[in-house]
Amino acid sequence: MLDAGHTEETLLEVNNIEVIYNHVILVLKGVSLKVPKGGITALLGANGAGKTTTLKAVSNLLKSERGEITKGTIHYRGEDTAGQNPSDLVKKGVIQVMEGRHCFEHLTVEENLMTGAYTRRDGRGAIDADLELVYNYFPRLKERRKSQAGYTSGGEQQMVAIGRALMSRPETILLDEPSMGLAPQLVEEIFTIVKNLNEQEGVSFLLAEQNTNVALRFAHYGYILESGRVVMDGPADELRENPDVKEFYLGVSEEGRKSFRDVRSYRRRKRWLS
Repeated sequence: MLDAGHTEETLLEVNNIEVIYNHVILVLKGVSLKVPKGGITALLGANGAGKTTTLKAVSNLLKSERGEITKGTIHYRGEDTAGQNPSDLVKKGVIQVMEGRHCFEHLTVEENLMTGAYTRRDGRGAIDADLELVYNYFPRLKERRKSQAGYTSGGEQQMVAIGRALMSRPETILLDEPSMGLAPQLVEEIFTIVKNLNEQEGVSFLLAEQNTNVALRFAHYGYILESGRVVMDGPADELRENPDVKEFYLGVSEEGRKSFRDVRSYRRRKRWLS
């Protein structure tokens, strides 16, 4: 765990970015955040808050969806990433695991994992060693290594997606909605593996997640997005204890559990932005 009072090296810095789709739809409205080296940083918020757009802005995948950054800057290790293509960023150690567990369904589990090593030039021996490392973290994938990926479970496909990212030897993984569609036990398993990769392999994570409860248990720091803006941020343990976060994202208030839809939007915004 990172010490909240410790000054750490910043790997990724997003500074006041705005993102527009199709030249007219403003999705992000001045988002700023930092990802420290060796940290797990959570990007939280409801569906449509702008989490996935933020990750795609970092990984330069917006153009494929007619999106563009119209204001602000993104720096990785102090270098402006504007104009770099996604494969350049992968070579620099930044890779995104997309929402929805994208796998090559017709390929086997092992063939999927090996596609993650396509940018590497350090020889078959090093790649094979990393494949064994992935199997060490995901023993279920070793059992299913010859199975066609399209016939594996949702949880196994999420493991394949993360394992494939690991095969590129990343410094930072952008992980989009890892819990989506998974049973609670599998969610816990996936997040425990993320924690172990962070602590044992030194991989930094920026993860977008709707499941605020589980994300704040495993992250070091969190940012809460609402309607394309950061409305709150802080160390994860402080956000877990914040009464607004408890009420609106963890479903707990002083009066007991409360439905998110029962709370008027203007009241939330007034309390957070005042």
